[in-house]
Amino acid sequence: MVNNQIAVIVLAAGLGTRMKSSHPKVMHPLAGRPMILHLLDTVSALAPERVAVVVGPGMAAVEQAVAPIPTVVQADRLGTGHAVRQAAGLLAGFEGTVLVLYGDTPLITGDTLGRILAAMRQAPRPAVVVLGFRPDDPGEYGRLVTGPEGLRAIVEFKEASADQRAIGLCNSGVMAVDGTRLADLLGRVTNANAKGEYYLTDIVGLACADGAACGFVEGAADELLGINSRAELAVAEAVAQDRLRARAMAEGATLLDPSTVYFSWDTRLGRDVTVAPHVVFEPGVTVGDGVEIRAFSHLAGASVAAGAQIGPFARLRPGAVIGDGAHVGNFVEIKKSQLGAGAKVNHLTYVGDASIGAGANIGAGTITCNYDGFVKSATEIGAGAFIGSNTSLVAPVKVGDGAVIGAGSVITKDVAPGALAVARGTQMELPGWADRFRARKLAEKNGGKKD
Repeated sequence: MVNNQIAVIVLAAGLGTRMKSSHPKVMHPLAGRPMILHLLDTVSALAPERVAVVVGPGMAAVEQAVAPIPTVVQADRLGTGHAVRQAAGLLAGFEGTVLVLYGDTPLITGDTLGRILAAMRQAPRPAVVVLGFRPDDPGEYGRLVTGPEGLRAIVEFKEASADQRAIGLCNSGVMAVDGTRLADLLGRVTNANAKGEYYLTDIVGLACADGAACGFVEGAADELLGINSRAELAVAEAVAQDRLRARAMAEGATLLDPSTVYFSWDTRLGRDVTVAPHVVFEPGVTVGDGVEIRAFSHLAGASVAAGAQIGPFARLRPGAVIGDGAHVGNFVEIKKSQLGAGAKVNHLTYVGDASIGAGANIGAGTITCNYDGFVKSATEIGAGAFIGSNTSLVAPVKVGDGAVIGAGSVITKDVAPGALAVARGTQMELPGWADRFRARKLAEKNGGKKD
């Protein structure tokens, strides 16, 4: 009887020296979050019985990021076979299928993993199933040597003959192994090779020598991009963005120029959302149905309700909550503030640490002065209030429902509902002053001579 339980080992101990970074390689972000978390999300959909992550020394950041998944440390980096051995204690007694994945290969899909697992369940049950792919440039990838009986061996590039190097089917590193055989196979792997390392790939040849069947499935090259440098990270980001754009459009959003829109892994757009060119979504953004996001807007940690209009050139920072049908216009920045249904903040305005009631209108050039150099304070603007252009609201301050603030005011005290508040200097006019001023200055310039 086939044991359909799954265990997963994620190898994440690589130093990533080509990244030229002080951060562990697998912690570099892809679509706004560490690449290893993308992989673990895919893994979680398989409902595995056990998961373990193999890290290197000094990788506390990785351990914290993957928690509560257990980690084991590969103190000496002696190859992939040695890395998998480190997780053996966490797999004691496990007899299902063990998937070996890589933290720096985050784009692999659940469908591909499903095909590997399906191949493991075929009769006669194979000892190992390897995921192969056919890159445009096979380069120094290991090659899969196959025959009528299936997979015969994996040959590392440095060990391969000229004929083997001509094989186009390459090793991705991803494999599934019969859990009842894994410990025995690993125990027989040696480091008698060009690198002096314990190759996990050697278990294929060992299993075949035992008379066991080994198989392979093929995956798409763009799923199996290993990220070892900043350039490869950029290539992976492009693939991830293409997937996110395709998902957004498949779920009912219109992207007017898809290649210029950048999503985060958790961006959620409702139906009939229209996104203009050059819009950026950082993590934590949710957009309701029928929203229009105009060009060059930037959203992070914000919630936008149905029917709202954002931009162009708007910035929504974390904590921005935009109500139904509200408008946020050009060169407006909103941070940690709630904008009520139908409210409008259309031009050249900063709103921080504020609540704005339904239907309120905030004039151009208005700012909430929320920081005194020591603490942040709140501004409350009631429903239907009208704030004239170029107003400064010095927090903490409240403007009541339906109140009107005259343009150019500096408001430092609460304003009652329905009241008019004006706080600016009295206008003064001196007739003929400008003409006399110009004449005097022109005379000074010409040294007292008249033109």
